[in-house]
Amino acid sequence: MKSYIVIGLGRFGSEVARRLCQLGCEVLAVDTSSDLVQAISNDVTHAVVADGRDKGVLRALGAGDFDCGIIAIGDSLADSVLTTMNLKELGVPKVVCKAHDETHRQVLKKLGADQIVIPEQEQAYRLARSLSSQNVLDYIELSEDYGIIDLPAPSGWAGKNLRELNVRAKLGVNILAVKRENKINVSPAADYTICQGDIVVILGDTAALKAVQKL
Repeated sequence: MKSYIVIGLGRFGSEVARRLCQLGCEVLAVDTSSDLVQAISNDVTHAVVADGRDKGVLRALGAGDFDCGIIAIGDSLADSVLTTMNLKELGVPKVVCKAHDETHRQVLKKLGADQIVIPEQEQAYRLARSLSSQNVLDYIELSEDYGIIDLPAPSGWAGKNLRELNVRAKLGVNILAVKRENKINVSPAADYTICQGDIVVILGDTAALKAVQKL
């Protein structure tokens, strides 16, 4: 079981802490606000009122024994910088930080933060990518270069099986599943024939996915 210490229990931090716990992880939630700690106490493994800016306090909480530290303070550059330094000095293997702008991101990067997120920016980016993808029913971004989409099968695919289409060699994508009416065929066999109205779930890089959408 992976263990996480989440420091800062605003909307972002509390949501991350709850989701991690729902996924079966051990989560210690930390904030200076007793109200925020009380609100999340039943949803995580442990929740304590403590100051993440104090390295001695974090040491007493055993912060260095966690697999990952998540700093969700965000609004205060000075506070997130100090907390990042504390976790790195205590030997936390991976430190993930919330930043509120690009300058904040660059500062945290120089301090050695392993991953930095700007929630509003990333949500806006994903929404724009999804809205700009023609005919796409859903889009999941795996990285800046790769993603998964589900979209109506191009009309030229109807009546052909996956061996004939050979999309991996011709287009550089992989068909992960095919949705037909209320049924989903995961990892369809090579002789699986695409029908008009099928929804295909495809994995590939950004350029390849765009090419499929234009078919």
